Amino acid sequence: MTTISNLPTIFVPLVGLVFPAIAMVSLSLHVQKNKIF
Repeated sequence: MTTISNLPTIFVPLVGLVFPAIAMVSLSLHVQKNKIF
């Protein structure tokens, strides 16, 4: 039960770091494909 109760404390910062990273990578790839800059 301790692993289940400690899961959100590990999962929340992980999502907080991984999600912006994926967003930045997808945005950079989108810009490179369209050649806006």
